[in-house]
Amino acid sequence: MSPASPARSWRNDLLDLLASMRFAISLLTVICIASAIGTVVKQGEPLVNYVDQFGPYWAEVFGALGLYRVYSTGWFLLILAFLVVSTSLCVVRNTPRILVDWRTHKEQVRASALKAFHHHAEGTLAEPLDAAQARVQQVLGQQGWSIKQDVRTGEGKHGEQGVMFGARLGAANKLGYIAAHSAIVLICLGGLFDGDLLINVQTWAQGLQPFKGQTEPPKGRLSEGNPAYRAQLFVPEGQRTDAAVVNLDKGMLVQPLPFEVELKQFKVEYYDTGMPKRFASDIVIHDARNKVSKPFTVEVNHPVVYDGVTIFQSSFEDGGSVVRLRPLALGATGPATEVVSTSVNGAAVRLPEAWWKAQGGQPVGGDLSLEVTGLRVINVENMAQAGRGAEAAAATDVRGVNLADLSKHLGSGAKPAGDKTLVNIGPSVTYKLRDPAGQAREYQNFMVPVQLDGQSVFLLGVRDTPAEGFRYLRVPADEELGIQGWLRLRQALGDAALRKQAALRFSRMAAPADRADLQSQLAISAQRAMDLFAGAVPIQAAADAVAAASSGAEAAQAGAAQPGGLQALSAFIEQVVPAADRERTSGTLIRILNGGLFELANLSRERAGLAPLKPDSEAAQRFMTQAVLSLSDAVFYPAPVVFALDGFEQKQASVFQVTRTPGRNVVYLGCVLLIIGVFAMLYIRERRLWVWLQAAPEGGTGLRMALSSTRQTLDTDREFEQLRQTLLGEAATAPTVASR
Repeated sequence: MSPASPARSWRNDLLDLLASMRFAISLLTVICIASAIGTVVKQGEPLVNYVDQFGPYWAEVFGALGLYRVYSTGWFLLILAFLVVSTSLCVVRNTPRILVDWRTHKEQVRASALKAFHHHAEGTLAEPLDAAQARVQQVLGQQGWSIKQDVRTGEGKHGEQGVMFGARLGAANKLGYIAAHSAIVLICLGGLFDGDLLINVQTWAQGLQPFKGQTEPPKGRLSEGNPAYRAQLFVPEGQRTDAAVVNLDKGMLVQPLPFEVELKQFKVEYYDTGMPKRFASDIVIHDARNKVSKPFTVEVNHPVVYDGVTIFQSSFEDGGSVVRLRPLALGATGPATEVVSTSVNGAAVRLPEAWWKAQGGQPVGGDLSLEVTGLRVINVENMAQAGRGAEAAAATDVRGVNLADLSKHLGSGAKPAGDKTLVNIGPSVTYKLRDPAGQAREYQNFMVPVQLDGQSVFLLGVRDTPAEGFRYLRVPADEELGIQGWLRLRQALGDAALRKQAALRFSRMAAPADRADLQSQLAISAQRAMDLFAGAVPIQAAADAVAAASSGAEAAQAGAAQPGGLQALSAFIEQVVPAADRERTSGTLIRILNGGLFELANLSRERAGLAPLKPDSEAAQRFMTQAVLSLSDAVFYPAPVVFALDGFEQKQASVFQVTRTPGRNVVYLGCVLLIIGVFAMLYIRERRLWVWLQAAPEGGTGLRMALSSTRQTLDTDREFEQLRQTLLGEAATAPTVASR
C-alpha cells in the first residue's frame, strides 16, 4: 500500500461522515432544539430582565451559552454551516445516481427474475406476439406509463427470445429528494446571509466598536452599502433621520440608510379594551441622490419598500412629549410652586434639598432629580373588577386602596372573566425621583379623578422597584372635582392652632351648652385624637398625659413627633385602654376624630372663602370618609410633594424595522422547493412495471408481469390487480399476486 493511502482513507472517512444522513439529521436535531430555546426565551431583552426571570447565577450561565441571542451565536452559525455542508454533500453524491436511475427503465431485467417480485402474475394470451405487443404498449401508454422495450432474439447474455417492456410511473418521487435537500441548503444559506453573520464579519474585519449609550465611537458605524441588515429606526413626529441602529450582543452599531425618513404623523386607533387595533405612520422618504421626496403610509403588515430597503411598522413610543407638572405640597406649610415643564425621557430636573424642605418641612437627604419616564393619554380599565377588588382591600387594610389587581390587565388584549365595565380613566404621567446615591422611586399619577365605589378619587401611585406593582393612594375629589379641598384639609391638620379651634367647635356642638365640664373634656379628647392622627405628639407622651390626668400627677415632657394616622390611634388605645374595652373605646374615639376633622375641614374652607360643608349632606359624608382614610394613608407616602399632571403636548414617535434582505428570495425559493420536494416524496409513489411477452409453443403469447413500488400500500395491490385484469383477463394460468 502506498504512503498516501492512509491519508486518502482518512479524508474518505471524514467525507463519508459529513455526507451521511445520520450526521445531517443530528445537526438538524440540535438546530431544532436551539430554535425551540430561542422561541421560549425572549431574544434581545435587557440583561436585567433575564436576571429577574432566572436569577443572577443562571442568567449568567445562559448568557455565556448565548441563549439570549441564539440565532447569532457562533456555535449556532457553525452548526448551521455544517448542516449546509453536510446536506450539500448528500445532494452532490446522490444526485448523479438518482438522475441515472431516473432516466433508466431497467428493461434489461431477466424474465425469470420477475417471479421474485412481491406482485407478479403470468398467463397465456390467445393473440399472437405482434398483436399482444401492440396491445400492451397501447394500454400502458393510455395509463400514463413511460415505456421502453427490449426485443430479445435469443442471443446475448440473457439467452431469451421475446419482448421485455420496462415501464415506470411517478418518477418525480426521485426528484423530490433532490428538491427537499436542495431546499434545506437554500434556506440555511439565505438565513446565514440575512442574519448577523455578515455584520459580525464586518465588525471583525473593519475593527468596528459596538457601543452602549448615546455616544457613538469613531468606529461605530457600518457602511451604507451593507448588503444585509435588520435595524431599528426611531423617528419622532416632525423629525427625520437616516441613522438606524443594529442591536448586537455587545452593544449596537449605527447603520446609515441611503435616504432619510421623515415622520409627518403617527395615527393610532384603539379597541374598547384600550389595546391598539391599528397604528400607522405617514412618512416622507427624502432621497438626496435622486433629489426626490415621496410620501408613504406604513402600517402593520403593510411595509414600504424603497431602494431595496423594507420599512416595517414595529411599534410606537413617546417622541418627547412636553408635560406640565404642578407640585402639590403635602406639608403643612407648603407654599404655592410654579408648574414644572419638562419632556418625557428628557433631561432630569434638579430640585435642591432646600426646595423640598420648603414644601413639607422635612429633609429628603440631599438634592433630588425629577425624571419623567412616561405619558399615557388613554388608560382603559375594567372598573367592575376594580370595585370588587377595592371593597375586599378596604375590608382588610386601608392602604389596600390600590389598583394592583386591576393594573395587571393594563394593556392586555385578553378579555377578563365576569362582568366588565371598561372605562377610560384618562391620562397619566409616570416619573421618578432619584436621590444623590442613584436610587429612584417611581410614581404614577392620573390627571383626572376616577369614579370608584361611588366616590371620585385621584389616584396617586408609587412603587419602589419596577418589579412591583403600583400602590395607589386614593385622594377624594371635592365638589369642583379638584384636589384642593383635600390639600386644604391636609395642611390644616398640620396647624396646631386650627386643630385646637376645631376641637373647641366640635365640643360646643356635641356637648350640651350647660355642661361646660363635658365640653372641656370633649375638647381635650378631640384635640388629642387629631394630634395623634396628625403625628404632632408621640404616642407614649399622649398615653402618659392620660395616665397623669387620671392620677392627678404632672404629665411628662413631650418628645419628638412621629407618624400619625389611624395606626397611631390604634397604638394609643392599646397602651391606654384595657383589652376588654378597646373595641368600644375605638368606636368612640373614631367618632370624636371624625367630628373634629369635619370642623377642621370647615375651618379650612372658611379661610379659603368657601361655604362650609353640611353635616347632613351625603356627598360631604362620602368626601370626609374617604378623606380620613387617605389622610391616614398619606403618612406612608414617601415624598412631601405630589407632581400632578396639569397639562401636556403629546408628541408620538414611530419605531420602524428597516431591513435589507437579499437572501429573502433565496429563502422563498427554498420554501417552494421544500413544498415540492415534500409533496413529491410523500404523495407520489414511484412504480416500476415489467411485462415479458414470449411466443408460446402451442400458439398464442405467454405473458409474465411484475410490479414494484417505493411503498407497499393497498393502492398498490389494487393497481396491480387492475393491470392484471386488463392485460391477462381470464387467461392467467397461474395468477400469483402475493398477499400482504
